[in-house]
Amino acid sequence: MRFNSHSNSDTPPSEPDETLTTPDKNSPVSSKPDFTSPLSDQILISILSNLTKSQQISSCLVCKRWLRISGGLVKSLRLLDWDFLDSGRLAHRFPNLLDVDIVQACIVSPRNSGICFSNKFVSIHVNSFISDSGFIWKPDFLSPNLIDRGIQILAQGCPNLRRLVLLGATKEGLASIANECLALQELELCSITDMDLKGLAGFRNLQILKLIGSVDGLYDSVISDIGLTILAQVCPRLLKLELVGCEGSYDGIKAIGQCCQMMEELTLSDHRLEGGWLAALSYCTNLKTLKFQSCKFIDPNPGPDVHLGSCPTLEELHLQRCQLRDKQGLGALFLVCEAVRELVFEDCWGLDNNTFSTATICRRVMSLSLEGCSLLTMDGFDPVVDSWKELKRLKVVSCNNIKDSAMSPELATLFSLLKELKWRPDSKSILSSGLHGTGIWQKGGRSFKI
Repeated sequence: MRFNSHSNSDTPPSEPDETLTTPDKNSPVSSKPDFTSPLSDQILISILSNLTKSQQISSCLVCKRWLRISGGLVKSLRLLDWDFLDSGRLAHRFPNLLDVDIVQACIVSPRNSGICFSNKFVSIHVNSFISDSGFIWKPDFLSPNLIDRGIQILAQGCPNLRRLVLLGATKEGLASIANECLALQELELCSITDMDLKGLAGFRNLQILKLIGSVDGLYDSVISDIGLTILAQVCPRLLKLELVGCEGSYDGIKAIGQCCQMMEELTLSDHRLEGGWLAALSYCTNLKTLKFQSCKFIDPNPGPDVHLGSCPTLEELHLQRCQLRDKQGLGALFLVCEAVRELVFEDCWGLDNNTFSTATICRRVMSLSLEGCSLLTMDGFDPVVDSWKELKRLKVVSCNNIKDSAMSPELATLFSLLKELKWRPDSKSILSSGLHGTGIWQKGGRSFKI
């Protein structure tokens, strides 16, 4: 059996003998006494819970009692072997699980392959078959009926779950989780359809939801306005929502804003939303944090500025690994988020002086973080930062075209007034000065590539 436990063990040990030693077959049968037998389970739990991970794994091999107690200490687990769940052994071995991820076990993959397919969601072994189209491998998933059966076994065996990550679950499978796991607060759903989201209706305490609609190279699942509207109607108490690879438009985001009025954080990753969706953010009246991750665009057609509206409660705007070449779309985003207090740019492509200038409309910025934005220069950075009179925190890292030599006296004065400052824009020049006199980069000396 193969599984990966996040907190205690990587491989479930086989059940050991009750005796600590195995005598020779020609000698009289004997065993060393178990000096821990007078200790109660609670005392042993207190002792074992203070061991390191490697020590906990070794302790499982002492005896059946220690194996049972150590299994009860495991709270988080990533399943690799579906049979371990389907047979009921998972719940018996780990009865106190709070966090379970079964995605990897739902994918049929060869165990003896040396080729590994990895992305930020899953890591699986694949074969070396190459099709006529040039695609190396097309994944196969377990049947929906088998997955739903395993989900039901998991729900009945681990009713105290707080977080669950599923792939290919249907409406019936979600309903079984909702009926058994009343305390579930966080749910991540991969490869699910619009209509299957109706199964979320039974979750009473669900607060955090992540929907992964499409993953390049792994599967294509469509979550459209229909699914977003169903989601909004059945999960009105959401606090955090993340949409990955999801389609939709103004109507879907509007429905979420109108129904999920408690939502404080919205994350969009690699979204495929149609033009004009930005105006729907104004319906998210309690939104405090907005994040964009790995997005190829913000809004290809945001429409007239007068129709965009705004999010008056927004405090944080994060843009990570996004393409920001479209000045109109980025400008519309800043207009909707004009009340934002914290701006974060991380490894964004296309953020140059022209596009960054649109951020001046956000006049209440108190914190700015720039990292890995190599196109931005001091000519574009200086006037924008100087326009933010309430700025208190500044972080600039690995923005190699922002040069100290081009800094204005006004910006230098501003730096002296900041509460927090991390200034390392040109990492190469800092490294050069730090290596001065070492012989590196000199002819015939030691060298390495930055």
